[in-house]
Amino acid sequence: MPQLEPISGHYLHLDFKSAAHRVYFERAGQGIPLICLHTAGADGRQYREIINDPRVLEHFEVFVPDMPWHGKSSPPAGWQSTEYRLTADDYTGFVLAFMEAMEISKPVVMGCSIGGRVVLHLALRHAARMRALIGLQSGLHAGADDNSQQTLDHLHHPNIHGGEAATVAVAGLMAPQSPDAHRWETLWHYASGGPGVFRGDLYYYFVDGDLRNQDLRVDTNECPLFLLSGEYDYSAPPSAGREVAARIKGSKFTEMAGLGHFPMSENPDQFKQYLLPVLDEIRAAG
Repeated sequence: MPQLEPISGHYLHLDFKSAAHRVYFERAGQGIPLICLHTAGADGRQYREIINDPRVLEHFEVFVPDMPWHGKSSPPAGWQSTEYRLTADDYTGFVLAFMEAMEISKPVVMGCSIGGRVVLHLALRHAARMRALIGLQSGLHAGADDNSQQTLDHLHHPNIHGGEAATVAVAGLMAPQSPDAHRWETLWHYASGGPGVFRGDLYYYFVDGDLRNQDLRVDTNECPLFLLSGEYDYSAPPSAGREVAARIKGSKFTEMAGLGHFPMSENPDQFKQYLLPVLDEIRAAG
């Protein structure tokens, strides 16, 4: 039977980094604002099972933006003369700009991969503005120390299909027991990414967002930090999440069995067994 999902899609005109952006986002639910941040080179479609779950929507108003240059958020005018390269300032700045434009106060912010890294930057820089933070596949760093931007050139080369190269690069990060339908949908998100976007996101993931040498002082009484890591992810393994938890006093770490780098999209039913108790804890603490 035909079914209409309880989601509305919107375009937000937003001035960001001295440029006019048209940012697409989806929203559903009511209650505590929950902003969901997608992974590198992908878009908000990764959270479709979360934003459709009535158990989430009963108490949370979910916002899922496509970052500029991603999904339905086209790059700004003049993009053809620039190189997309994400930085920590850009990413945290976008989250705050989105919050201000939508008049969102004290949200829960959940991000995965690069989103899991920016959750840490938000904790360090803007904890007072957040109700709680949830880092999926968070780590202080990723890749080898000599992983320069030049090693990623194959992801944006005229002789290589960047989307298919990105798909191959991430396919092994998922758990083997993830359902085929969800696994292949996750890979489709990467196959349909814009040229050079995955490469530009990885600049933040590998280079600019490195937190190993930072002072990681966060008041987790003011802003609780939850860290969830899938056991099969070798890019941000559970050991990386444990390292973050060891350095940020009061944060809570959980290893997720049977999940990989994209828990919310590769196996959402399994993921929600871990997410729903965290959301319940955040709501109860309010």
